[in-house]
Amino acid sequence: MNRIKEVLEDKGIKQIWLAEKLGKSYNMVNSYVQNRRQPSIESLYDIAKILDVNAKELLKDYE
Repeated sequence: MNRIKEVLEDKGIKQIWLAEKLGKSYNMVNSYVQNRRQPSIESLYDIAKILDVNAKELLKDYE
């Protein structure tokens, strides 16, 4: 599970913008945001860099 949706909302960023920056389809990014699919580690780090956050901030904490 990831927090991509929350980070996008906090920053006021649209999924389509992230998809363009990431070089992925809107449908792929939307599946990440809806937690239907999880990004690869490489994609997770790319998303974190684009959103200017630490990759750990994109992961849910299960404590």
